[in-house]
Amino acid sequence: MEIFLWILIVVFFIVSFIGLIYPIIPAILMIWGGIAIFHFFINPDALSWWTWMSAIILTILIFLADLLTNLYFVKKYGGSKASMRAATIGLIIGCFVIPPFGILIVPFILVFIVEMVQDRTWKESFKVSIGTLLAFLSSTFAKGLIQLTIIIIFLIDVLLG
Repeated sequence: MEIFLWILIVVFFIVSFIGLIYPIIPAILMIWGGIAIFHFFINPDALSWWTWMSAIILTILIFLADLLTNLYFVKKYGGSKASMRAATIGLIIGCFVIPPFGILIVPFILVFIVEMVQDRTWKESFKVSIGTLLAFLSSTFAKGLIQLTIIIIFLIDVLLG
């Protein structure tokens, strides 16, 4: 039974990284799901307070990384609030349209259209679309590193604890 639970934990961790590309999958919840399986079904006493606190702080950092990178790039490239919403909608739609490239192409196009509708030049609209793309890529990279860090801390505590 324990082997099955470990396989399930590994699957949850892998799916968390898939969630970086497919935003409809709650990536951080997958990691917490894996940790919860270990805690509730394998060994409730194995994880130290340091692991729990690190996971909580890094989870908060994931949400901040997402928010701050988007705000930074939208501001830097002159995007509007409507562009941010269009990018978010584009990410969701893009998951289903030509996966996995749709998550890059669809938000880019939607942001471009939204900016053009707001009487921006095509050059300004293109610049904001590029900024949106850079925000997504930067945020995804940062979240991936943070997720990996949570998993490594968990595994170190399990293996050495």
